[in-house]
Amino acid sequence: MEAFLASKHSKPLIVVIGPTASGKTAFSIGLAKELRKLGKTAEVVNADSRQFYRGFDIGTAKILQAEMQGVPHHLIDVLNPNEDCTIAWYKQEAERVIADIHSRGGIPLLVGGSMLYTAALVDGLEPLPPVDPAIRERLGKEYDADGGKTLFARLMEIDPETAASFPMQNKVYVVRAMEIYEGTGKTKSSQKKTTPGAYDLLMFGMEVEKDILAAKISARTKLMFERGWIDEVQKLREQGIGVTDPAMKSVGYREIFEALESDAIDTTKLAAVIDSGTRAYAKRHMTWWKRDPRVHWVTPPSTQ
Repeated sequence: MEAFLASKHSKPLIVVIGPTASGKTAFSIGLAKELRKLGKTAEVVNADSRQFYRGFDIGTAKILQAEMQGVPHHLIDVLNPNEDCTIAWYKQEAERVIADIHSRGGIPLLVGGSMLYTAALVDGLEPLPPVDPAIRERLGKEYDADGGKTLFARLMEIDPETAASFPMQNKVYVVRAMEIYEGTGKTKSSQKKTTPGAYDLLMFGMEVEKDILAAKISARTKLMFERGWIDEVQKLREQGIGVTDPAMKSVGYREIFEALESDAIDTTKLAAVIDSGTRAYAKRHMTWWKRDPRVHWVTPPSTQ
């Protein structure tokens, strides 16, 4: 890091990536403290799409004010649960925040587990053009027929690279990827458009052994239930938030919401389902970044 700072980059951006429960938050706070010792001011720019939404706190492990330890955090609690979050929107907002941090002489720390949102900044990933709304409507109905199982299976056959970047439960992304294919005849991954990276990068990745990460995921899920995750989802229901609202794409929220609607809450079974979904997402995250030569993989102290 000292060598990176010594280079005196005009647009420095330190990136912290890693799967769920791998220790990104603690690492980023520690990084900010180290930068402070070196006379630099660091501010965190959130790249976890689940934490954009207000009211979705426990199940997203959203950082508390006390946990920030004086380090400014941006792009947390900036959307209502019924508002869509697009790559175009995020890229514009994140670039605005990063420019503001640079203008004050600070160093932005891009932290999060959402692959596409991070790639939009570090690789200049550009949004794809719109497709026929009629195709989207038809595919949406097909998704709803069996919860996306058939449509996602088709996507995995047609475009496994894209399918690996999000879970089957993410209806918006599944339908979007399939509509791009049906509307253009080309897969989404083959149409990725990038521009030269705008930033001077230093990237850290959290590397945790599979068994240790699985245990940490299970422990975190248990802690979330103890902290009132079910009550949080119930409150969201009472506020009029529905299972199809964009914020409900977060792993665990949809499952708890549906359990509440059926009046059958079995926390043991719920935890097992959520753990499985979270582990699958963690695997996709590592598949996305593992071979990226820019990433410096580190083992967080809590997992050593």
